[in-house]
Amino acid sequence: MARSWSINGRFLTQPLSGVQRYGEEIVQALDALLSEGHPLTRGLSLELLTPPVLTRPLPLAAIEMRRTGTSGGHTWEQLTLPRAPRGGLLSLANTGPVAARKHIVCIHDVNTRIYPSSYSAQFRALYRVLLPALGRSAARVATVSHYSANQLSAFGIARRNKMAVIPNGHEHALRWSGRHSLNTEKAGGGNTILVIGSPAPHKNVRLLLEMADQLAAAGLRLAIVGMADPRVFSQNATVTEAPNVLWLGGLTDNEISALLDDCLCLAFPSFAEGFGLPALEAMARGCPVVVSDRTSLPEICGDAALYAAPTASAAWLAHFQRLKDDQGLRTGLIEKGHAQARRFRWRKSAELYLKLMARVDGLEA
Repeated sequence: MARSWSINGRFLTQPLSGVQRYGEEIVQALDALLSEGHPLTRGLSLELLTPPVLTRPLPLAAIEMRRTGTSGGHTWEQLTLPRAPRGGLLSLANTGPVAARKHIVCIHDVNTRIYPSSYSAQFRALYRVLLPALGRSAARVATVSHYSANQLSAFGIARRNKMAVIPNGHEHALRWSGRHSLNTEKAGGGNTILVIGSPAPHKNVRLLLEMADQLAAAGLRLAIVGMADPRVFSQNATVTEAPNVLWLGGLTDNEISALLDDCLCLAFPSFAEGFGLPALEAMARGCPVVVSDRTSLPEICGDAALYAAPTASAAWLAHFQRLKDDQGLRTGLIEKGHAQARRFRWRKSAELYLKLMARVDGLEA
């Protein structure tokens, strides 16, 4: 049976964050499975539909890339894209055309509902209307964690029996080559606590910034990577000037991996996460992680992390001091982190999408 599916490539026009990384890695994993003739790809043709102007073209061997239309953004996605697929449509980055019916859409989280102060009023209003509409119209809804699936159901965005959990993978972090720049070389080292993420309130960087004096007394410093997108995040982020707080802005993957390879740990104190990809990337690179005990993070990190409540600064400080003083604890967390990261693979997630497409086509995968 010949089957045809198209992939919504709008994410290739957006700045790279965890959602866009998910789209890129799933598409490349699907391309690899198609190239090798995996049994789940028999009779299946895949194409990547994109707006005319891309930020990051993907190198693909078996998936055809087809540019369509003359516009971009939501206009392209809602008006042009629904007419372009030759069969089913797969949307991997939170949004997709409401008019598409043979449609699988991945909605990563409901953070706009859980922590609205992190987002602009316009962005919140859009997602309040768009996500439930997609939950009703799409044939299937994917998401990246069981926590997110439960939240999507709780907020009435999609029925739980309509959802599939298809998580992120870790392999991309192993492809990074740790290379310090002049900027990161000064920030790295065994006394550095690395923080990756935007300064949006739900990322809870404020907790760590307010500990700056205590961290300095313990001989520790913070290196903060990431910047907010002003089109999405509200403008109430915390900015702190302290000698042991280094604001590094946006970095390349290789610069981030260099910091992960030689810092004390990654600190990830979020109030809200649909998945928590930086924690998985850190574990894959052999970097100990200290994470919030909320939302998806215990599900993703398992027993390979140290946990603290996102409001308990004393617990965070105690964990940092233990990691600094106890080499056995560090070694154990690194070993557990490698094992935990291997549970999350892009290839496995791509196979889950192939099975989901087969079921929507009326086939037993």
